Amino acid sequence: MKRTDVLIIGGSAAGIVTALTGKFNYPEKEFLLIRKEEKVMVPCGIPYIFGSLGSSDKNVIPDTVLTSKGIKIEIDEIVSIDQSKKVCNTAKGTEINFEKLILATGSIPIIPNWLKGTNLENVFTISKDKIHLDKVFQKIRDCKKIVVIGAGFIGVEMSDELNKLGKEVTLVEILPHILGLIFDEEIAVQAEEALKTRGVKIKSGKGVKEIIGNKKVTEVLLENGEKIETEAVILAMGYRPNTGLAQKSGFKVSEGKYIKVDGYMRTENSDIFVVGDCAEKKDFITRKPSAVMLASTACAEARIAGMNLYKLRSVKIFEGTIAIFSTAIGETAFGAAGLTESMAKKEGCDVVTGTFDGIDKHPGTLAHTHKQMVKLIVARDSGIILGGEVIGSKSTGELINIIGLAIQNKMTVSSILTAQIGTHPLLTAPPTAYPIIKCAEDVAKKIKSAQK
Repeated sequence: MKRTDVLIIGGSAAGIVTALTGKFNYPEKEFLLIRKEEKVMVPCGIPYIFGSLGSSDKNVIPDTVLTSKGIKIEIDEIVSIDQSKKVCNTAKGTEINFEKLILATGSIPIIPNWLKGTNLENVFTISKDKIHLDKVFQKIRDCKKIVVIGAGFIGVEMSDELNKLGKEVTLVEILPHILGLIFDEEIAVQAEEALKTRGVKIKSGKGVKEIIGNKKVTEVLLENGEKIETEAVILAMGYRPNTGLAQKSGFKVSEGKYIKVDGYMRTENSDIFVVGDCAEKKDFITRKPSAVMLASTACAEARIAGMNLYKLRSVKIFEGTIAIFSTAIGETAFGAAGLTESMAKKEGCDVVTGTFDGIDKHPGTLAHTHKQMVKLIVARDSGIILGGEVIGSKSTGELINIIGLAIQNKMTVSSILTAQIGTHPLLTAPPTAYPIIKCAEDVAKKIKSAQK
């Protein structure tokens, strides 16, 4: 029997960050990471291997990230966990005894059982497995017409990347607009227009009835009877937690099949932690179950678990998923954090919203200056920031991160108005019109006006 102090199952973002954080906090402990994959993909970079990167080899996380810190890696698969004996068994027949165990088994693509034709040749899902992705890449390279089903981030980014290769791409989405679960309608519409302008055909507000073909896919049939000729289909219809091993091993799971954890990312067994897509999540604001699966969220959970493996740090707990998203369509980027206006109203929140349209450099005559729009969603009574959305240039990613920090720290409109910021002509909006502050001013005016 092999022995280690800390055993980590899963080698993607959550597993890597748990190992690194744990080793930093408990350097005297031995860490062993077990994963099935020979090579690990950068999760958020996967759509870009089909266009911008041109190869999965350019999207690999090097093992030296872990091994240089003294963390061991083994390529194998855990097939059973005995919680009481603290023993795992692998597919290669190895028994591993552990003091602490972290499950970071991630998620797997959804293949809906109601959709006929998903088993046809050239119908693909997008997983994190490099070997699978290389096969998809090779087959898609020879296809001219491609249909992508599902317009969340993976579907949108895959469509844009395949479009760059000169493919005739049709993106099908059952909701009225692409990215409709992430953004308020007025922002989703702009994302949709940006993608259309780049050449992607969009069929929104239309569901898929069937994927048609004789062995190989030839058409996609929509619920309205329309048929789309195609040589390949990408299923981008979401992901589900990969918790088969956990369920088989007696771990408690939620209704959505996520493994139940506390604020320290522990299961009922205090020596076993769960992080990433397979871990149960609650929304930071509503406290309702959340199905958000993001590498950034996974890494935040991983840091909490790594800090608390052997010694609980009372101020270091995971307080809920804020859901901070960002993506880019050409030169225009879109970001969202927390609740959208429509989500907040659906939850019964009394909110005030503010918007500001500006630019990302100053003066606006500088080359490559881009328009910016910021929207804030604020609780009327307390003035606390509940959510935000951004459209802009590459700085959008950091602007939405600032809004995410404001939400996490329960900042109010007043605290935003008095925030100290650094600006530079080439890097930011002007100090006289910094978008988040100007947006907060808009909210403050509306609250003040309503009080008169």
